[in-house]
Amino acid sequence: MGNVNRDGDIDQPLLQQSSSIDYVDIDQENKDFGSKLWIETKKLWHIVGPSIFSRIASFSMNIITQAFAGHLGDVQLASISIANTVIVGFNFGLLLGMASALETLCGQAFGAKRYHMLGVYMQRSWIVLFLCCFLLLPFYVFATPILKLLGQSDEVAEESGVVAMWLIPLHFSFAFQFPLQRFLQSQLKTQVIAWVSLVGLVINVFTSWLFVYKFDFGVVGAAVALDVSWWALVFGMLWYTVGGWCPLTWTGFSMQAFSGLWEFLKLSAASGVMLCLENWYYRILILMTGNLKNAMIAVDALSICNTINGWEMMIPLAFFAGVGVRVANELGAGNGKAAKFATKVAVAQSTVIGLIFCVLIMIFRKEFALIFTTSTDVLDEVDKLAFLLAITILLNSVQPVLSGVAVGSGWQATVAYINIGCYYVIGLPLGFLMGWVFHLSVEGIWGGMIFGGTALQTVILVFITIRCDWEKEAEKVRQRVKTWSSPKSADDDESDVKR
Repeated sequence: MGNVNRDGDIDQPLLQQSSSIDYVDIDQENKDFGSKLWIETKKLWHIVGPSIFSRIASFSMNIITQAFAGHLGDVQLASISIANTVIVGFNFGLLLGMASALETLCGQAFGAKRYHMLGVYMQRSWIVLFLCCFLLLPFYVFATPILKLLGQSDEVAEESGVVAMWLIPLHFSFAFQFPLQRFLQSQLKTQVIAWVSLVGLVINVFTSWLFVYKFDFGVVGAAVALDVSWWALVFGMLWYTVGGWCPLTWTGFSMQAFSGLWEFLKLSAASGVMLCLENWYYRILILMTGNLKNAMIAVDALSICNTINGWEMMIPLAFFAGVGVRVANELGAGNGKAAKFATKVAVAQSTVIGLIFCVLIMIFRKEFALIFTTSTDVLDEVDKLAFLLAITILLNSVQPVLSGVAVGSGWQATVAYINIGCYYVIGLPLGFLMGWVFHLSVEGIWGGMIFGGTALQTVILVFITIRCDWEKEAEKVRQRVKTWSSPKSADDDESDVKR
């Protein structure tokens, strides 16, 4: 599967999986800009390419499950969609954010050649996320009253509550799947993640057909199919990890995992707050729009725009993962200039892709909604919102990449405060002001939330990144890795490599 074999040999310090990509220090003076750009692009897309596929596959599993449920009836479709979007979505965002602490720690430790610490960090993350899953269980147990409180009809809320209870196994799979994914991703074993995601997608299609149609389990069968497919991802990556294909980074279960849990929890909490505040922000947009007068058409149009945005977001989120690993690896190796160059390349390439999609949205603004509806009123409303969708896609091609830089550098707590200020102190009030006070309806709400929240946050992150002293960051990371590592020395790791 790459340059790390079962005997523990390692050929490249920062690129283990693909022998087709040779690690070259981008600071070599004898390399021109074109050569450095090509080398960095290969490293980046070695992560981004498989990450796009695996994220689309995971996103598609939810869509497939909803599609099967949709053939059972409107209430069943609404129940699994709401349970998945509101109940699971809330917890998904928090746990995913908490797991991103591993992108910082594992990436930096791998760059610093403290390979044994990756397995220890992952086990700590398992413990922290598993305990958090128990703390979040009330959202599933009391899903029905929560949804009624949010304004859902009794019939839909009751059915969604049943579905939520059956999705509890899915909830606990997050505690293991997210850390495993980041553990492998930090070692650039992204092709493994992609293959496991493909298997999970196939299992999801088969089990959805089996439980919904063959066994006639109804909407409960659709929920169980989702449980099975997500746990397949866990066992697939776990089998690869403990089966001998990660000899340097997985040395077995260790009691070290129970040490330093409080510090690990604090970093995980900062990461969780940072990402979940972004995740919840656009869910609040839907809720605010739903409270407008005659909101049905506006909500339908906004849902179409959000679906398109959600699919496209898989690309910048893959860049989020890619630049996080690249920056963490280079800072861990003490290469501040290389981390800076990786940041520039990732932001530039993601922005170009965002511009392409932005132009496509504006060109096909009257056509892309036909995929979802033939309603003239909804099509007209989507046409009005197309400009805001294009701006959102463009901003989202930059902002997640800069957030990935923050994760790779360990700035999660700082970005969490920025998110609170931009999204909830400025963005939400501005959206309310534009939507209700100035009577600009959904365009005002969305526009206010974009320019007051996302755009402002992007500008601040750009400023912080430009002003960053990368050599100083590399020194901070060196101290952090030294502090967080076990008593086992780096020399021990070096001897492991040579052995």
